[in-house]
Amino acid sequence: MEERVRIEIEDGVAEVRLARPDKLNALDPAMFAAIIAAIARLEGEAGIRAVVLSGEGRGFCAGLDMASMAAGGSGIDLARRTHGPANDFQQVAWGWRALPMPVIAAVHGVAFGGGLQIASGADVRIAAPGTRLSVMEMKWGIVPDMAGYALWHGNVRDDVLRELAYTAREFDAEEAAALGFVTRIAEDPHAEAMALARAIAGRNPHAVRAAKRLANLEAGTTETLLAESREQAALLRTPNQIEAVMANMQKRPPAFSD
Repeated sequence: MEERVRIEIEDGVAEVRLARPDKLNALDPAMFAAIIAAIARLEGEAGIRAVVLSGEGRGFCAGLDMASMAAGGSGIDLARRTHGPANDFQQVAWGWRALPMPVIAAVHGVAFGGGLQIASGADVRIAAPGTRLSVMEMKWGIVPDMAGYALWHGNVRDDVLRELAYTAREFDAEEAAALGFVTRIAEDPHAEAMALARAIAGRNPHAVRAAKRLANLEAGTTETLLAESREQAALLRTPNQIEAVMANMQKRPPAFSD
């Protein structure tokens, strides 16, 4: 099978690239399987402190390859949960949010439909100027069903999301940043994402993962405050926490253990 996703790991940073550039990294069954496998590998591999997700070629991801999906998509049970709360289609986007380490998406060219959902699974999304985005599913007479609603909740205003879902209109990176789909814009989003990933990799990895668990928590005030206290208690006076303090006091780079 033609390689669909490439992974390179160096100094605690995993670089993940969607690798179907001749089709703008459009999602066919092989791409779905490769993304799910990549997420599973990252989840189980020790020493990864941050992930950078990008697309090779002229764009991040053009969404579904409708021809290939139509040929092999009959009989799929969308209600079946295959990855915790998610089905296979949702996992390619939700899986990035569920990973224990932060994920930064570097987005350029296009992020349409499922491509936008995949980018939205990242903790941080950095886009190139002029990137074109769309909640495109309505163009095909369907609704966003790759975890988009769950991922956009809290980032995108409700009425804005309704308009874009109902119309499938395209919008650019500048509007995406104003609406909450994109964190910020950079001339070279990949370089910016790598720099951010390296900065994260230089922090206490246990504290970073605890911070992501708190950020992902969907709970009321009482449960959130208790979770915060539990995470903090678990970090205090541990070797990595002590190392963070000592490195700051001694004005040297920290040497953390994973």
